[in-house]
Amino acid sequence: MFLSIFDIFKVGVGPSSSHTMGPMTAATRFLDQLRTGEREPGAGDVAALAASLHGSLAFTGKGHASDQAVMLGFLGFEPATLDPDAVNGLVAALRADKKVVADGLGELRFDPSTDLVFDYDLTLDGHANGMIFKAFDAAGNLFLQETYYSVGGGFVVTEAELSGVHTDLHAQKEEAGFPYPFGSADEMLEMGAASGKSIAQMKEANELSAMTRVELDRDLEVLRKAMFDCIDRGLRMEGELPGGLRVKRRAKHIHDQLKAEQGVNRGQPHTINDWMSVYAMAVNEENAAGGKVVTSPTNGAAGVLPAVLRYYRDHCVGVSEAGMRDFLLTAAAIGGLIKHNASISGAEVGCQGEVGSASSMAAAGLCAALGGTNAQIENAAEIALEHHLGMTCDPVAGLVQVPCIERNGLGAIKAVSAASLSLRGDGTHFMPLDNCIEAMRQTGIDMSTKYKETSQGGLAVNIPEC
Repeated sequence: MFLSIFDIFKVGVGPSSSHTMGPMTAATRFLDQLRTGEREPGAGDVAALAASLHGSLAFTGKGHASDQAVMLGFLGFEPATLDPDAVNGLVAALRADKKVVADGLGELRFDPSTDLVFDYDLTLDGHANGMIFKAFDAAGNLFLQETYYSVGGGFVVTEAELSGVHTDLHAQKEEAGFPYPFGSADEMLEMGAASGKSIAQMKEANELSAMTRVELDRDLEVLRKAMFDCIDRGLRMEGELPGGLRVKRRAKHIHDQLKAEQGVNRGQPHTINDWMSVYAMAVNEENAAGGKVVTSPTNGAAGVLPAVLRYYRDHCVGVSEAGMRDFLLTAAAIGGLIKHNASISGAEVGCQGEVGSASSMAAAGLCAALGGTNAQIENAAEIALEHHLGMTCDPVAGLVQVPCIERNGLGAIKAVSAASLSLRGDGTHFMPLDNCIEAMRQTGIDMSTKYKETSQGGLAVNIPEC
């Protein structure tokens, strides 16, 4: 099994990797499919587009700007390069013009008010985040139809691709050609013991099978810079977040307080938790505002890992460039295992798959950066994930504001605690990470859909009267 670090960590826009980045990517993929010339028998030239959103994408799509994401995708924009400041103007122009001009396809009719449907009745079988895209000729005949699923973290697959995701793992390993194709934490530890390499070194060797060291170093620095830039932006910004809940940004105010307390010898020892929280909250306030973030492994959980990485850089003893590199590589290895063997999608398994996975990744990364052994790293990842099991995804009004912003802060604190606990031991522990990941998968299957990013239960329906 191999998922690149650049699959786990992707630069994009908020507020959601599965509900915003995913639909945008799906829409651009549909245009690419149209460009291949594939069509239904007897159809004339393509002339119009339509889309429907299903399951969690329908129930929380408006709060996650899923409709805008489809529009932007049809306009040819991609999450990694989209300018968030241009979104409102682009969407307004499309609503007025009721058409898109796509390279190689010409002018296509698309009226978002009638051609983009939130279908609350039909949940597609493949995944909770389903989309159906259609194209028609000038006479209204079906030109092409495709079903896409946004499976978490910005990953998008077609219905055919989804059916091939769970192919034989051993066949995948033989075909991959990567030196350390571990598909489980147990295999990861075995390969590390046999090779004498750390998890970060094995992950790096896998990456270098597909890219040069110069490319790897460059792209790792791009990721790290994007994470820290997002924190810095969030610590500067003030005002209310969009969406109608009138939630105020708090990161700047808290950060200003923390800076004022430095050097005056009156801070409590637990104030370090406030630093971790404010770094995470800064990211998730940016995400809620539709800003640039890095999936870590999702947008809804994008604050946990950058906050712990910032904690390591600015507050830990013995910080180094090598430590930050090991942090990211190790975290990506753990994130890949969780995605491969369970899920990172809140719509599929609840927030245990988002903030829980992020906390597990961050705990492993910090443990590695602080010199932990492979066994201690695996232990740290397990501790953090275990204590997020059962966490629901119940965003108020379908917005990634309540409880998501604070939840990232607490996920960062748990990650640091998990890393610290593991470093106090020798890596020996009762519950293996593989078993914990499986428990998370099973818990997600059993969890009511009310608590899996539909805003139909939990905090989402227990809010103050306005």
